[in-house]
Amino acid sequence: MNRFKVSKFRHTEARPPRREAWISDIRAGTAPSCGNHIKSSCSLIAFNSDRPGVLGIVPLEGQGEGKKCMTHLGCHSDLVTDLDFSPFDDFLLATGSADRTVKLWRLPAPGQALPSGPGLVLGPVDVQVEVLQFHPTVDGILVSAAGTVVKVWDVAKRQPLTELVAHGDLVQGAAWSRDGALVGTTCKDKQLRLFDPRAKPEASQSIQAHESSRDGRLVWTSTQEHLVSTGFNQMREREVKLWDTRHFSSALTSLTLDTSPGSLMPLLDPDSGLLVLAGKGESQLSCYEVAPQQPALSPVTQCLLESALRGAALMPRRALAVMGCEVLRVLQLSDTAIVPISYHVPRKAVEFHEDLFPDAAGCVPASDPHTWWAGSNQQVQRVSLDPARRPHSSFTSRLVPPAEPPPDVAQPVEVPVGDADPSEGFSSPPSSLTSLTSPSTPSSLGPSLSSTSGIGTSPSQRSLQSLLGPSSKFRHAQGTVLHRDSHITNLKGLNLTTPGESDGFCANRLRVAVPLLSSGGQVAVLELQKPGRLPDTVLPTLQNGAAVTDLAWDPFDPHRLAVAGEDARIRLWRVPPEGLEKVLTTPEAMLTGHTEKIYSLRFHPLAANVLASSSYDLTVRIWDLQAGAERLRLQGHRDQIFGLAWSPDGQQLATVCKDGHLRVYEPRSGPEPLQEGPGPEGARGARVVWVCDGHCLLVSGFDSRSERQLLLYSAKALAGGPLAVLGLDVAPSTLLPSYDPDTSLVLLTGKGDTRVFLYELLPEAPFFLECNSFTSPDPHKGFVLLPKTECDVREVEFARCLRLRQTSLEPVAFRLPRVRKEFFQDDVFPDTAVSWEPVLSAKAWLGGANRQPRLLSLQPPGMTPVSQAPREAPARRAPSSALYLEEKSDQQKKEELLNAMVAKLGNREDPLPQDSFEGVDEDEWAKYLAQIIVMGVQVVGRAFARALRQEFAASRAAADARGRAGHQSAAASNLSGLSLQEAQQILNVSKLSPEEIQKNYEHLFKVNDKSVGGSFYLQSKVVRAKERLDEELRIQAQEDREKEQMPPT
Repeated sequence: MNRFKVSKFRHTEARPPRREAWISDIRAGTAPSCGNHIKSSCSLIAFNSDRPGVLGIVPLEGQGEGKKCMTHLGCHSDLVTDLDFSPFDDFLLATGSADRTVKLWRLPAPGQALPSGPGLVLGPVDVQVEVLQFHPTVDGILVSAAGTVVKVWDVAKRQPLTELVAHGDLVQGAAWSRDGALVGTTCKDKQLRLFDPRAKPEASQSIQAHESSRDGRLVWTSTQEHLVSTGFNQMREREVKLWDTRHFSSALTSLTLDTSPGSLMPLLDPDSGLLVLAGKGESQLSCYEVAPQQPALSPVTQCLLESALRGAALMPRRALAVMGCEVLRVLQLSDTAIVPISYHVPRKAVEFHEDLFPDAAGCVPASDPHTWWAGSNQQVQRVSLDPARRPHSSFTSRLVPPAEPPPDVAQPVEVPVGDADPSEGFSSPPSSLTSLTSPSTPSSLGPSLSSTSGIGTSPSQRSLQSLLGPSSKFRHAQGTVLHRDSHITNLKGLNLTTPGESDGFCANRLRVAVPLLSSGGQVAVLELQKPGRLPDTVLPTLQNGAAVTDLAWDPFDPHRLAVAGEDARIRLWRVPPEGLEKVLTTPEAMLTGHTEKIYSLRFHPLAANVLASSSYDLTVRIWDLQAGAERLRLQGHRDQIFGLAWSPDGQQLATVCKDGHLRVYEPRSGPEPLQEGPGPEGARGARVVWVCDGHCLLVSGFDSRSERQLLLYSAKALAGGPLAVLGLDVAPSTLLPSYDPDTSLVLLTGKGDTRVFLYELLPEAPFFLECNSFTSPDPHKGFVLLPKTECDVREVEFARCLRLRQTSLEPVAFRLPRVRKEFFQDDVFPDTAVSWEPVLSAKAWLGGANRQPRLLSLQPPGMTPVSQAPREAPARRAPSSALYLEEKSDQQKKEELLNAMVAKLGNREDPLPQDSFEGVDEDEWAKYLAQIIVMGVQVVGRAFARALRQEFAASRAAADARGRAGHQSAAASNLSGLSLQEAQQILNVSKLSPEEIQKNYEHLFKVNDKSVGGSFYLQSKVVRAKERLDEELRIQAQEDREKEQMPPT
């Protein structure tokens, strides 16, 4: 704006919408990248969800007219760093990720199923993709930036046309000029570079844009002569600069803003010249007009936001409400909502204003990639935005053609966002990183739970899964420490410094072996069948003569314990059947062969007398315990072996090593690894376990930033890297995985942690389904999983563990809340393997034999499986007695009365009268509508009157009951402050039976004890109710005696 010409946008005002127009009830997330985290086409909105690797997809139509229908698309196996819609095809989306790939997706129209996989995959490149953008004039050209390299892709050929080099550091931004001839980049080396990718890969011009290396961005104006950059100066102040590519030695003009730490996202509409500056983490949008002719960056307006901004995007100009003079619309991404903010120019006449809305670029590309690369600069034909003259042409890209759905596949029914319960699709997230899919796996989150649900899901559940992503049936699992009577207490002198490769202690169904701190490598053996306080005297122990590094019970002999020591020896101990009653100094056998201290011991899961051990001598040795000799030796490790695990069929052995590699061996075939792949980046420790029926390997370890993470691999393709990566938290101890093959659940915790993570594992996307975690008030020193036979199946207990504390050992039960617990939950308890019986001898296994274990049903006698249980009509449940223990205010009583009256108006799910009006003529509709209104008024009036009559009748009945109780009963009620009816409700008794009163009194008094979460107030209520009922029994007994003494008439 200059002094001779007044801007037509000078009165532009921002109009934040009402909350009804928000796209609410979303869970947005942000990634540490240079992207804006949200993009929009004329039909769809895509944004980063709180589950990394997953995008939320929302239709644009009907905004503000109702609740949005949101779906989730699992795109990548790591964070989605940037995304962009095609400027020509509203349903073609490109995504870049930290998994180093770029994928193109054909999104469906609202109401249709999401794609099961990407249409195209570009890459992988060397590092994570930071920025990507479609070409503005050509369909099939894409620019992406990853690390220091910028590539221009021919998408159809899946090959880069050129690589733009000469960047000295991380590329933070890349953008096409409006005519598609030039590419501009911003870099962490502070340089702003211009490239002509068809001429040469080197920069044609370069200048230091900003003095700070912090996040820099750029956008082009309507021509290739001017662009705008944002960044920070040396004083950490945010600044905006306008550049002329013909005079690139200095900026035309600059604007210094403030010292806020949030990086600026410039959103520029080239047709109007309006620039919106959005700062991440801020609650304000600033709008400027870019005038290169003056040159000037003139302020227009500011908009205050109700919530912090996580991302922002401009709506395409063809989607604006031009008849309402809407010149700009910004989509603000917050943690829980997408807020559309409109910018309007006030005009009196409701008509199309050509001065505000010049012709905009259409949706038909100007040329193809070959023609453009040959030197063509043909531009996209511009179209009028006038609704009366706007063409209705559309374009569908051939890069990813639309897929016709098979006729026998039902499309999912979308559910409004506002009505969806987020907890049904997402567990309460403790972790900040969740990686889901990979290029080789299906990525739609819809149908991936069918293999694990056990019992068929209802159509509503299936549609919810297709929209919000699958959820585990164990998501509401509850971990509970069992009663103190089952604890072993007064433990003293525990060795809390066992190596990180050891679980710290081990247990079977009979005993627990715990290393002690005393010299000589002492191990205490405790009987689980004898809980209680241990004596203060010295416990009998196993004397190993060297510090204990690991120990393990023989799964087929509950009395044999293998102990590894720092002296490179393995000692086999025989514990008497009645328990350890004296100190043992001589083991049953001793295995020698390792030259360095031993770290891990693992018994074979199927063959008796077969033991594997890993040592710091970088070998894994397999022993025949019956012969007491080493039979096999595995090599190939170049550093310390963190962990090893047998496959479920016992044919393979997996190891994870400090050298950063994961290896799989077939011990009977040779000493060298059969497969080798990349392991965790961190070198602090790791564990490995076979999951998903032996098809996958789960590795717990650390990344390069010391964050604990889980990596899921395909057991047949280790070289391809992990299928999925799940980041959890930052903690010093390695996560110890305990896997239950029957439920596909893994429990994860570390020594010194207070939290146990619980996940259901899937061999396909989304791979990890989070369940409720267990949290303890104090840190535990170890956590092990007991055999499945120790679970209380009748209480739907699917896992039982032992938690080692500083001075005690306590069992923890993981149970699933179920309504019909009188039936056997066969979807939770499939047939389990008989893990305590060997199927092979050591000789047979070493000779090459293979067998499968026998399966055992966990169904208790007399219980009917829930899958065969008869369906019963929902019965009305009587309120719990605890309801009457709470003292209610007058407001609560009024609300209960109102709810009772509203409930009598009928079920909202009952069919409405108009549902049966099929084929009604338009002339008769007014008559039916009048009947509906009259009928509704009559129903409401009758229901209200009926509710009041019932309430009055109940009050009258209560008064009559009090009157029949006699003067003595009324006096007792006044004296105690409780009526007889209230006392009966508190103790939950219907008849005045002394036995029932005493039984309920003892139970309620105990469960409301303060030590178990109750209160003295609740106990006093129970006592007063008991006293009132005792008094009533005394009164009735006195009346009975008086009646007997009266002479007959």
